[in-house]
Amino acid sequence: MSEKFSWNPNPESGITVDWVEANGLRFEVAMAGAGDRLALCLHGFPELHHSWRHQMPLLAELGYRVWAPNLRGYGGTSRPEGIRNYALDHLTQDVAALIDASGAKEVTLLAHDWGAVIAWSFAILKLRPLTRLVIMNVPHPMVGRREIRRWEQLKKSWYIFFFQLPWLPEKMLGRKGGTAVGTLIERTFCNRERFGPDEQAIYNAAAARPGARTAMVNYYRALLRHGDSVDLGDHGVEIPTLMVWGEEDVALNIHCTEGTEEWVPNITVKRLPGVSHWVQQDAPDQVNAILKDWLSGREASS
Repeated sequence: MSEKFSWNPNPESGITVDWVEANGLRFEVAMAGAGDRLALCLHGFPELHHSWRHQMPLLAELGYRVWAPNLRGYGGTSRPEGIRNYALDHLTQDVAALIDASGAKEVTLLAHDWGAVIAWSFAILKLRPLTRLVIMNVPHPMVGRREIRRWEQLKKSWYIFFFQLPWLPEKMLGRKGGTAVGTLIERTFCNRERFGPDEQAIYNAAAARPGARTAMVNYYRALLRHGDSVDLGDHGVEIPTLMVWGEEDVALNIHCTEGTEEWVPNITVKRLPGVSHWVQQDAPDQVNAILKDWLSGREASS
């Protein structure tokens, strides 16, 4: 392929980037490790596969083949037009198709923000067998439904309603000479030194691609307009699940971690004080230590 990748990792990281055909789309996928155990990492808004750069070498070291795709509409991944193409039925089928394309015999799904919205639905729907589920800074759908009815969370979720407007959200994300996306992330970090100009430039360049900002915002538009595209039934998740939560999340209140065990009985929750919504980038050492213990079976459910 002649198209440039959104991210060219340092060769010493063991991470490469390649293309994967799945669900009728071409996905730009960061890869590391080898073997039949797949760790599939789903990024959030307005991020990229690059957001997993600190975790991918660890997961490879633990014996996983690691794939971190740019989700549909992001980076070099195919960008279908129209709001309906970003509803959860399509997004969860993307995950299923990527798993099929990998040929893996065992799958652990790790996800943050919008990737975690997709991951919760995927695990509840049981579209493909999962061994473990790792969720970062997004509530279970039923907990999210409970919290959005409360003023403390509703006022934090103002941007979801703003994103329903035509063209204005895209203009906002493209302001300041196209640097708004990187600035948005950096300003809500707790440890800002971990998200410097070089990191911001990667996200800004990806968001500047034709149609990228519309695709990113269409996730939110489809969520409200086509929320019935999947039927989550009893919302139960039986597999071992880890929730990692940065407590200084500007978009989601800490009560979003509470009560998850009603639908996810095998849940381990790890709250990180002084860490932002961008938890795996903001506190990679802490997150990696948690992942290593939990994935290695040294951390019991709590």
